Amino acid sequence: MNHTPSRERICLLTGGGYPYRRDALGGWCRSLVEGLRAFRFELLTVTDRELLSAPAYPLPFHVVSARAVALERDPGRQRRRGPASDDAAEAADLLCRGLLGDGVVAGERFADGLRRISRLTGRPGGLSAVPLADALADAWRGHRARTGRPGLPKLSVRDARTAATLLRHAMRALAVPVPEVDLVHCVGGTTPLLAALAGHWRTGTPLLLTEARAAVPRQRPAEDRLSASVRTVLRRFRTAVARTGYAEAELIAPLSAYHHAWALDHGAQPSRLVPVPAGVDPGHHPGSGEPGPGPTVVWSGSGGPDSGLDLLLDAFTDVLAAIPGTVLHLTGVTPAHRENCLTRITGRGLGAAVRIEASARAGDRYTPGQVVAHVPGPADPPYRLVEAMLSGRGVVGVNVGPVAETLGDTGVVVPAGDPAELAIAVVGMLRDTARRRALGEAARLRALRHFTVDRVVGAYGALYTDLAAPPPVHSFELTLSVPAPRTTMPATVRWLTREACP
Repeated sequence: MNHTPSRERICLLTGGGYPYRRDALGGWCRSLVEGLRAFRFELLTVTDRELLSAPAYPLPFHVVSARAVALERDPGRQRRRGPASDDAAEAADLLCRGLLGDGVVAGERFADGLRRISRLTGRPGGLSAVPLADALADAWRGHRARTGRPGLPKLSVRDARTAATLLRHAMRALAVPVPEVDLVHCVGGTTPLLAALAGHWRTGTPLLLTEARAAVPRQRPAEDRLSASVRTVLRRFRTAVARTGYAEAELIAPLSAYHHAWALDHGAQPSRLVPVPAGVDPGHHPGSGEPGPGPTVVWSGSGGPDSGLDLLLDAFTDVLAAIPGTVLHLTGVTPAHRENCLTRITGRGLGAAVRIEASARAGDRYTPGQVVAHVPGPADPPYRLVEAMLSGRGVVGVNVGPVAETLGDTGVVVPAGDPAELAIAVVGMLRDTARRRALGEAARLRALRHFTVDRVVGAYGALYTDLAAPPPVHSFELTLSVPAPRTTMPATVRWLTREACP
């Protein structure tokens, strides 16, 4: 087989992930890149976190470059010198009025403002010259006057300045240079999408968008301390950026019916949606027999405040009361969140029953447990659930995002935010060995049938070819001077030559 890369160059654009971080989404990107050796890849990740010194994954031969860009923090509040230029003021006005409006017109207004601001990032002063706070306050007052009702929380001068600072920081991604390639493949998230949109507007390069995470405008844990009006601005901004991405992308590849429906609800055209379910390499998850006779539950996650850990520990308290001696294994907990996990475990008096496992290879992540409790965070893609299904364990999944459609009838799905229901389902699994094992086998077969990386690679290879390959060679029809011969082997082919045309 010839693995020589073709001329098509793909920029895989992510938000602080592959190839610099090892996480579920990074593993998916790695499988995609390594499986598509017919293309040349330029890897670009844009993040507002600390940059890592080197890639966490080895890079295959057809990766031309890998680059990470960190969005710089404002050194302090910068005051504009003199009045804003007409271009900057008009761009800010369009962006903010579109941000607070609804419907197609508001979306177009926001996109126009964002496009104009992307052009301003290359000028002296850049984003600091855009009067966002003033425009936001004017748009806010206009919205309340136009609707005749409050509708929005009160926006103080301080709130407007805070929101403007946060928007200005987010839009720094517009200034990130995107490589000159044949296709930009943006893998979800507001930050990489902003960079991808700016590159698309500058060069006209086709854009393929994978919505890899749950609902974009979710509130992040660190934003709890912000005022209601500032949180409203951020939520609307993320939604508006997503809508703009859906309008500008040539194709959108949702990971599930859940992501598909969300994109449709936020303005995506059905003709541009090509669902490509999540895929995992089954070779990394061969499955294994259950551990010893003691009742055990396993959960995998980062352990951070947004990982679903609190719900799990609340449920496990009830599990332990029903089946004393049950052990809960937490795998995948990052060093940064280990202390947080220990504090929460100790606070519930569960120290002797919970074990935080050292980082293990993906195929061993679920081996310590008889039952997998899949409690995803609101932004978790479904890769961990597919891995749990491949492990052959009985799975109890909390109904967040695409959990129900991914697991189907090969596991137990419980309502979100209900630790009692989660505990009941886990206890039922632990007590019924035959049912647990039957569901585990069915889940593994379902994953092998529908959620393998080979299916993902094949689908994206076709999408890349459709969007990035050069146009077909120009063809034209010839007017024949004589009728084409009807014999199987014509005596002459002079009617095919251009010289024979009148």
